[in-house]
Amino acid sequence: MANRLLDAFQQGRGGPAVSHDDAARADLHTALVSSLDLQVVRSLPREELRGRLRETLTRMVGSRSLPLTREQQAVMVEDLLDDILGLGPLEPLLRDPAATDILVNGPHQVFVERRGVLEKSDVRFRDVDHLMRIIDRIVSSAGRRIDEASPLVDARLPDGSRVHVAIPPAAVDAPLVSIRRFSASKVGTAFLVERGVAPAPVVAFLAAAVRAGANVLVSGGTGSGKTTLLNVLSSAIPVHERIITIEDAAELQLQQEHVLRMETRPPNLEGKGEITARTLVRNALRMRPDRILLGEIRGEEAIDLLQAMNTGHDGSMGTVHANQTAQAVRRMKALVGLGSPNLRDDAIDEMIGDALDLVVQVVRYPDGARRIEEIAQVTRSAEGVLTVTPLYRFTRLAGGRGEGRVLVDRPALADAIEASDDAVPPAWAGHVWIVGEDT
Repeated sequence: MANRLLDAFQQGRGGPAVSHDDAARADLHTALVSSLDLQVVRSLPREELRGRLRETLTRMVGSRSLPLTREQQAVMVEDLLDDILGLGPLEPLLRDPAATDILVNGPHQVFVERRGVLEKSDVRFRDVDHLMRIIDRIVSSAGRRIDEASPLVDARLPDGSRVHVAIPPAAVDAPLVSIRRFSASKVGTAFLVERGVAPAPVVAFLAAAVRAGANVLVSGGTGSGKTTLLNVLSSAIPVHERIITIEDAAELQLQQEHVLRMETRPPNLEGKGEITARTLVRNALRMRPDRILLGEIRGEEAIDLLQAMNTGHDGSMGTVHANQTAQAVRRMKALVGLGSPNLRDDAIDEMIGDALDLVVQVVRYPDGARRIEEIAQVTRSAEGVLTVTPLYRFTRLAGGRGEGRVLVDRPALADAIEASDDAVPPAWAGHVWIVGEDT
């Protein structure tokens, strides 16, 4: 029994497994669960419960005379606690503040991204059943269900991390779990300068634009940092304003007090109960918002957000998938067309030109560095021509560094910024900053 438990311990830690037999670990797990008084368990705060279970497990492991050091026994106890109370092998990664993405490709392959670099970890699940138990725990805690009839689920963890799960038949080889984590600390615009995302004067301009009520579209590819950038920019919103956020999974962590969070919901097995982003945007307009923040614009809700921007909700923001600022505007035109197919192109141009002020393009490079690549202003001429004009552009150089260059002396937003008692740097066109290597 001792050897079998040692083998199971080594396998659970990703070390060399002497045997695939995990009966000993299961025996210890079962013995602990059978000794619990469920009524007492439910009444205890989580940390107190963890402390009591740790004491019990320590006694149980010690009584089995295992050929393990005290340190190894302590690690085994923590592993079992993670398995009973948390998300098993994933718990150490979830406690790692540097881990931003956790990607489970079946029970024996887990990747983690730290500081923008993806690497394979030594974390493993015992088998598919073990992984499915953890998936069931994630899904059920979010009030969702997953099975062969509904093999795809979006959810979030208690700490706000976004989770996507796919199981067979949608996932061909094994269950897949993707966890996108977000910093627990509140960050301001200084975060962008510290990480080398953009030079300080450019960040100051963005913050001034947000305070002045600019309507901002954050554009970028998957994993480029769109949501993080939106969250950072939102820190510049005045504290007295009433803000409504709309997301598929609530991720934004706004610092203001007057924040209302709303979340979409997929349909149930009977095809009922769906809550779409468009429905939430329309309902948000009845809730007296000063600003609406839409986590991701991907469908018919685009037209409702633009209408909100045009009808007294200045300073609203959202994100969209696109590789360039001009492409982001074209994507918005396409999404508006989905919501109102009878609208003429010139009417859509008018709506977008009157609503949007800035498009901020963020990019993630292969080395993990994230940069604001371009800031563009959106304007519409007297003849109705929609124009996307770059104000700032970052050019990548060798060694992870680059040049950030301002291209326009006086942005179209300058009057609005100055009217809000902020300042725009005078005649700053042509100014160049070297953006460092920090990510």
